[in-house]
Amino acid sequence: MISKSVPPSIPSLRRQAKRRIQNLSPTRLQVADDFLAYLEERESNEATEELLNIPGLIKEFDRAKKDLAAGRTADWRKARDDV
Repeated sequence: MISKSVPPSIPSLRRQAKRRIQNLSPTRLQVADDFLAYLEERESNEATEELLNIPGLIKEFDRAKKDLAAGRTADWRKARDDV
């Protein structure tokens, strides 16, 4: 049952999900695992899509790979830490 009141905390949701998983039959447990894998992949795909939609990201990433291959790097210890 889905509650429409105040949403539970993340730790509370995790405990609730673990309790429910413990009560599932092996068949239903497989269905739940498949669904969770689907949600996990979907979230990952959405994050990738968001990154790919950043204007110029692919071009800058390719340039950075070329700079790295050519040895054009900066010592991270000398980078500014106030930005």
